[in-house]
Amino acid sequence: MPIAARKAVRVGALSAAAVLAVTTVVGCNGNKPLKTSPGSSSAANASSSRPGPVTSALPTSLTGQKLSWKQCAAPTSAQGGGKAPGGEWECATLKAPLDYVKPGGETIGLALIRAKAKDQGHRIGSLVFNFGGPGGSGITTLPGLAKDYDTLHSRYDLVSFDPRGVGASAGVKCLGDKETDAASAVDGSPDDDAELKAATTANKKYVEACQRNSGKTLPHVDTVSAARDMDLMREVLGDKKLNYFGISYGTQLGGVYAHLFPHNVGRSVLDAVVDPAKDPLQSALGQAKGFQLALNNYMKDCATKGSGCPTGKGGAEGNQKLAALLKKLDKHPLPTKGGRKLTQDQALTGIGAALYNKENWDTLTIGLGEAMKLGQGNVLLALADSYSGRDEQGRYSNSNAANRAISCVDTKRRYTADDVKAKLPEFRKASPVFGESMAWGLTGCTDWPVTGKSDKTEVSAKGSAPIVVIGNTGDPATPYEGARKMARELGDGVGIELTLNGEGHGGYNTGNPCLKKAVDGYLLDGKVPAAGTTCS
Repeated sequence: MPIAARKAVRVGALSAAAVLAVTTVVGCNGNKPLKTSPGSSSAANASSSRPGPVTSALPTSLTGQKLSWKQCAAPTSAQGGGKAPGGEWECATLKAPLDYVKPGGETIGLALIRAKAKDQGHRIGSLVFNFGGPGGSGITTLPGLAKDYDTLHSRYDLVSFDPRGVGASAGVKCLGDKETDAASAVDGSPDDDAELKAATTANKKYVEACQRNSGKTLPHVDTVSAARDMDLMREVLGDKKLNYFGISYGTQLGGVYAHLFPHNVGRSVLDAVVDPAKDPLQSALGQAKGFQLALNNYMKDCATKGSGCPTGKGGAEGNQKLAALLKKLDKHPLPTKGGRKLTQDQALTGIGAALYNKENWDTLTIGLGEAMKLGQGNVLLALADSYSGRDEQGRYSNSNAANRAISCVDTKRRYTADDVKAKLPEFRKASPVFGESMAWGLTGCTDWPVTGKSDKTEVSAKGSAPIVVIGNTGDPATPYEGARKMARELGDGVGIELTLNGEGHGGYNTGNPCLKKAVDGYLLDGKVPAAGTTCS
């Protein structure tokens, strides 16, 4: 299960009765372990974004464009599918340069969605959301999570978008649906030369498909360009400052925006924070530790609920039980009612997906029990599909393709199989369950057809308004330490760190009253929280 780089999609809490028909509540619970094709970019693949060449001013044909807001259609399969949001939701398309070095050249369309502020008499402006990934569609995500932001909706227009390369915004295309299913059967964490050759061949096929289907777009889906898109969006929406709520990878995008446009930053919140100081390998290793911590916490909780816990007493015993299951799946995938097989990689994805939100721990217990005791993989496969953007008709969103394309154009780092082999002992020590797969995920940008843009994410933002930075101590995908690093990198008086002692990916959407009060106080009233505030 190469774990995807900071993808902010949350598997919804599921009852035992509903678990075989898993649905996804897309949300701000960050970038989960994403199962992509073998060798795909890992959540470990922390992208690096440095401002590109200085560009000339954008033409008035872009800065002066008028958006044509209309009732939203149903999301496309590339966006994740589903029903039209209806009601108050409006959609429009923003034109932006394909290449900001040539601002008067070819343009692309960026899909936008909004719901106007409920209290127009006290409207503050737009509040723009990015829910992570990279690769998550804001068009499908925001309506699904709008209730979590109802207090903010009173005075803000809630706005989100598909970033360039995602969904309906010049979405990157690689393999077709059937090809993606076939690729998922290839072992992404090879144990011998034959498996390594198969994974390398699959990766080459994937890269060639991306180049063939999206070659013109691939060089221009970087985070810096996405940040420039947001400033154009701000101007066209009529906002003097950008008010912003970024989750998971969205925190990286927000940090890069603040670096590029510090004087255009309004009230901004970064939740489930990507560590801007780590390279892809360090990020992968940190995430391996983060998911292992979350898994250990789950197993400890599970052990308190009786003898039926599939991971026993947790700790070493639990890890041994999971290792035995995964070893078995490596050679003998489990059957499912739909006729597909649950592979080792898919089981890891399903387990990791459930760790994004404590509400899903009971579902994970059901899935592990089914696999260990009944020899069936229905629940874990459903969790993996939900995470990977595969619907019941076998159609995939483009989130995985966009994830890899953005990650690989952002970072110059390219890791070889020998690099991974040298680091395997360290990754296994960090996580006996997730470590090996996360290490192999580092090869996702090997042979990528576009040269990466940078070695370091630049987020220093001298002159910016204060930016609230939230870290959750139990976050698996973006470990807690990243929030402190981001606050420090943003600069003195800019990064304001808040801590939540909790579980899951992200803080605000947990509904913690203390944290919600602090964030709402800033976004609605401009009251800057005290740095170092801790909520439990």
